[in-house]
Amino acid sequence: MRLKITKSKNAASLYVIKSLYNNGVRTSKIVEKLGTVSELSKKLNGQDPIEWAKKYIEELNRREKEENLEIIVKHSPTRIIAKDEQRSFNGGYLFLQQIYHGLGLDRICKDISSRHKFTFDLNSILSRLLYARIIYPSSKLATSQLSKKFIEQPAFELQHIYRALEVIAAETESIQAALYTSSLKYSKRDTSVLYYDCTNYFFEIEQEEGLKQYGISKEHRPNPIVQMGLFMDGNGIPLAFNINKGNTNEQGTMKPLEKKILSDFNLSKFIVCTDAGLASEDNRKFNDRGERAFITTQSIKKLKAHLKEWALDPKGWISPTDGKTYDISKLDEGKYKDVTFFKERWIKENNFEQRLIVTYSIKYRDYQRIIRNSQIERAQKLINGNLVKLKKTNPNDYKRFITKTLCTNEGEVAKHAIYGIDSLLIAKEEAFDGFYGVCTNLEDDVSAIIRINHGRWEIEECFRIMKSEFKARPVYLSRDDRIKAHFTTCFLALVLFRFMEKKLQDKYTFHEIIDGLREMDFLEIKGDGYVPTYTRTDFTDDLHEAFGFRTDYQIVSLKNMKKIFRETKR
Repeated sequence: MRLKITKSKNAASLYVIKSLYNNGVRTSKIVEKLGTVSELSKKLNGQDPIEWAKKYIEELNRREKEENLEIIVKHSPTRIIAKDEQRSFNGGYLFLQQIYHGLGLDRICKDISSRHKFTFDLNSILSRLLYARIIYPSSKLATSQLSKKFIEQPAFELQHIYRALEVIAAETESIQAALYTSSLKYSKRDTSVLYYDCTNYFFEIEQEEGLKQYGISKEHRPNPIVQMGLFMDGNGIPLAFNINKGNTNEQGTMKPLEKKILSDFNLSKFIVCTDAGLASEDNRKFNDRGERAFITTQSIKKLKAHLKEWALDPKGWISPTDGKTYDISKLDEGKYKDVTFFKERWIKENNFEQRLIVTYSIKYRDYQRIIRNSQIERAQKLINGNLVKLKKTNPNDYKRFITKTLCTNEGEVAKHAIYGIDSLLIAKEEAFDGFYGVCTNLEDDVSAIIRINHGRWEIEECFRIMKSEFKARPVYLSRDDRIKAHFTTCFLALVLFRFMEKKLQDKYTFHEIIDGLREMDFLEIKGDGYVPTYTRTDFTDDLHEAFGFRTDYQIVSLKNMKKIFRETKR
């Protein structure tokens, strides 16, 4: 700040002014009007007004340097705001930016840039693709506009985004390996257990091409799909992924990606945990080598007859609390409702030996029956409403309980189809209520194996977040390389978000975190700083505490905001 003297015909006025730089153009702003020379002379009892003003401004500059100067903002009720001038900006991305740089993604972009001949800023593009995917999930076209909502403006144009996607696709595997290596410096990673699962994403098109192929859609949509296989570590942080054609058998997708982890990630000792759909004998044998092991769910219904009979036999169940053997058909349900009983045996088929563990829980039995009863009620309502349209249903569809007959109880041909509830199917399903099977080659304690298997819910949640919250589907991109790049950015965004959850000690839900970041808006005061317009809450307090900087002052000065920029990029 400096002194400016404006002379007119009748007086000389003193002002405190401040230099501003807007898009590289220097302008000045009046901070305070001190008064005319004559007015100040009277107030200062003969003291030189100009000398007094210089000392006053020196004190203001000192206090501003020490960041304890109160900033006075003047607004006119008669002055219209400038047209097309953005005044509100999001600052929630700053916390994601700290994780982004902490994981070394900026350095990874620098390394990639050194191997390719392009002039655009890959780091600026990738970072904005990730922040926007989390805070403002949308198309690439919309992302180029939405990224301008962040305080730090993007250094690219839309054409650069599509060119960057080609580079990201080509470097997908190297990005995953480099990210894992750099993440070890940022946080501990539990790679003793790796979870693997598959899902698919649909396209709003009808023509098959490249990766987009017709396959078994988990959403039962008549659209081409692509398939994603994902490995997650024991802490719930995504580790690696691959994209396959939509008509690929998912059981064959795990080994190729696992081989890349073995070679590129320098990992050799871990347990692979999967669901029954990915538990082919070939996959189990692959992880029965070296220092690797497997844990996989096992359908009781699909066991061989003698094993199924053994699994459902009410006798011989062990309680982990006292080690005693029980007959589960004679249990005091109130007393043992929270106990998970188990039985185990080693089985050998095709010269391959594995351990079969079956658990039984009254609480799990009751849960399954509540779900089934709800489905039966829906089926009955459909019948009562005469709206039955039976099609081929999946094993979890409530319509499976509806039977269709063309004969009356007397054996005569009915005029119309007769619908009812399949009581035989209900009884058949109830026989398996409360039972849960797991196969493994480990000799560890049963409770430890069950605990590891229970962690599979987190990889299912990863897919849910990408599909529903990050809006990774439907996919509108057509070229295979851009499709691959799209899922790479979704994967990286998920990594950032998972680390944020851990940084906040898993205290907040997904929606609480995302909504909190999205609402962290600031009003820019040209030349002075940014005024928070969000509500300070327990979430924002915990966020600032966890990340080591604050944005919830009445105004964040330009100097302090620049300091925050530096800290989040350290």
